[in-house]
Amino acid sequence: MSTHQSTTPGRVDPHDGTPLEPVEPERIAAVSTAVLRARAAQAGWCRVHPAARGTVLREAADAVAARADELAELNHRETGKTRADARGGVDAGVGTLRQYAELGPLHRGRALQGSFGAIDYSIARPRGVTVVITPWNDPVAIACGLIGAALAVGNTVIYKPSERCGLVGRLLGEILAPHLPSDVVQTVSGDGETGRLLCEQPDVDLVAHVGSTETGLMIDRAALATGAVVIRENGGNDAMIVDAGVDPGWAAEQAALGAFANTGQICTSVERIYVHREIADAFVRELVRVARRLNDSGDLGPLVDETMRSIVHAHVVDAESGGATVVTGGRVPAGSGAFYPATVLTDVRDGMRVMTQETFGPVAPVRVVDDFEEALVCAGRDAYGLAATVLTRDMAHAQLAAASLPVGTVKVNSVFGGAPGGSAEPRGASGRGFGYGPELLDEMTTTTVVHLAPPTA
Repeated sequence: MSTHQSTTPGRVDPHDGTPLEPVEPERIAAVSTAVLRARAAQAGWCRVHPAARGTVLREAADAVAARADELAELNHRETGKTRADARGGVDAGVGTLRQYAELGPLHRGRALQGSFGAIDYSIARPRGVTVVITPWNDPVAIACGLIGAALAVGNTVIYKPSERCGLVGRLLGEILAPHLPSDVVQTVSGDGETGRLLCEQPDVDLVAHVGSTETGLMIDRAALATGAVVIRENGGNDAMIVDAGVDPGWAAEQAALGAFANTGQICTSVERIYVHREIADAFVRELVRVARRLNDSGDLGPLVDETMRSIVHAHVVDAESGGATVVTGGRVPAGSGAFYPATVLTDVRDGMRVMTQETFGPVAPVRVVDDFEEALVCAGRDAYGLAATVLTRDMAHAQLAAASLPVGTVKVNSVFGGAPGGSAEPRGASGRGFGYGPELLDEMTTTTVVHLAPPTA
């Protein structure tokens, strides 16, 4: 194990650069101790009746709801998320905790009849000590989902929030912990080095991670040595296909929502757009109009910090230098804060960074295609596999996209949304394992099969 003491640089409010309260990273000894304490607590927590665990989760959800405004305001100041989006994330987290409070007691095994009087049945058992490593772009909702599912089936949790939202993570941990037995949920603060140390602990049974592909691969390497199971939802480079025959104005609104919501800092943001030549000109005009309206309104929040803004702008500069046209946006604004305008690019080519990498900012690169089949081929030619959106009036095209796109979620005619309790399994560089919904309970448990036969004498 490394002896490095991680240090987290001071964070500032991305709106105006005002320094925020520092969050000190845990020392190495504290990381090891947290895992040992989680192991000791798990022996008792897994014996708690599932209905009683559900009651505890409902109480925890109520506690988060009671402090929703405080969590949202802190998130707004720490990550730049708008107040409305930040509050929506807290509300989603509360709903997810309540969902798993109900689903946990209903999680069940299966049975198979053997010879007369004999039966095989399966029992779902908790994996044990679970490390939950979460990102900054929707910190409360994602953390509550992973923590809630782990607790519902009897795991103990060590929660490490992103160092970019250490204050939000610390507060969420302080709200949750008093409603659970000692050490069933612990919060560990720190950066990527702290996360690596956690993942290297031999007593960790499961790591659940939402964040960058680079971090996900680090977790995979650590798990090879410890034997821990890894669930991870990582980066995406989500495509949107705009088919012939759709209304250009409606399609542009959908594209703008997908590319610019939360300033483009959503795992399933629209990262590249393939539009049919028949409506391309009208679509681009409408998309530019929406982008300029958003920029003029002042409603677009900042990026999480200037480091992220530098990455986003470097992708735009790379595209422009390679022949792309910046139709609107694409310039770092003057003044304080980490703001970046909604940006529309045309004349992009497939090899550009805005088309091959996750930009994670308010950038909409548009590539014109001659037909739907070409769009499908281009959309599927990608190392990631998180999600894709198809806007079409043709049911055959929608079904073809669902059958052919190598992604976890294909969204037809709605860039965001989905059924309550829905889940998806990412592909490729976007990760693996169901990270949401009832299927997450399966991921967070292991199965014991019992063969029960009658006595012979």
